[in-house]
Amino acid sequence: MSEFKHCFAPVVNAQTRILVLGSLPGDASLAVSQYYAHPRNAFWPIVAALTGKPLDTLPYGERLQGLLACGIGLWDVVGKAQRRGSLDAAVRDVQRNDLASLLVSLPALEVLAFNGALAYKTALREPGVYVPALALPSTSPAYTVAFADKLAAWRVLQPYLGV
Repeated sequence: MSEFKHCFAPVVNAQTRILVLGSLPGDASLAVSQYYAHPRNAFWPIVAALTGKPLDTLPYGERLQGLLACGIGLWDVVGKAQRRGSLDAAVRDVQRNDLASLLVSLPALEVLAFNGALAYKTALREPGVYVPALALPSTSPAYTVAFADKLAAWRVLQPYLGV
């Protein structure tokens, strides 16, 4: 049996307009307690391109502050699950986060951006979530779509950015 893995605390503030929701941090992220820590994950380069800020090259704490300054928050829809390795396909025994409770604490929230199919499918079952939702391609290196194609899909977030 695989071990239970846990998500991180949400990174949000009262100015969060976009909430990016992943499924569950991968092993590289869990090892260093940082969202999207795998060196080949496209998340940080994508948000750097969208915001025009070098978020992919900053120290982690500054990356998070930069995201918040642009109105972007982070969290995961899976609070706890069993998974061997980092692939979403291996996630079992899912315990979802209380997304509805977080959303009521975000007065400026305009859109949910789901980073990958598992995050989107898991959150669709969340009662009481009535915010526009965008299913975006996973930034994971396991999702082998070209960076340019991932970035093009993620550009739908630009109208919501505070840059």
